[in-house]
Amino acid sequence: MAFQILLNVFLGFLWMFFTMSYEPVAFLKGYLFGLVILFSFRRFFGSRFYLGRVIAIISLGLLFIKELILSNISVLKLVLKPKLDIKPGIFALPTVLEKDWEITILANLITLTPGTLVVDVSDDNKILYIHTIDMDDAQEAIDSIKNTFEKAILEVSR
Repeated sequence: MAFQILLNVFLGFLWMFFTMSYEPVAFLKGYLFGLVILFSFRRFFGSRFYLGRVIAIISLGLLFIKELILSNISVLKLVLKPKLDIKPGIFALPTVLEKDWEITILANLITLTPGTLVVDVSDDNKILYIHTIDMDDAQEAIDSIKNTFEKAILEVSR
């Protein structure tokens, strides 16, 4: 991925020198032409086309912002109720993520979302233990995390 980005930047600068126009617009044109060239030669690279991974990273960030807003609203509803009828609990989340950075990102995204906290990770990095402020159904919470954060992290990493 890094090689493709550097090659694209190089093609952008090369376009600037060939057109003898040293303005940011000329670099942007060259960068876009380089993007088209790299996309057409993507089968010769060992990894997937880098723009797909960039789009996956942006969608992961937007997903986190959406989940952050929704969980803030749900925690606010819990706090503002006249009677505090919460059911805190801890559940085990089995994960298919293998790399340490993937598990770290998942744990941080869960912890940064209000109402949830990753308490521990198993020794084999296959299970995350998560505390939640209000848990109706553990399987529903597991499915929710697997279908949102874990799926988005897999799109970024693979």
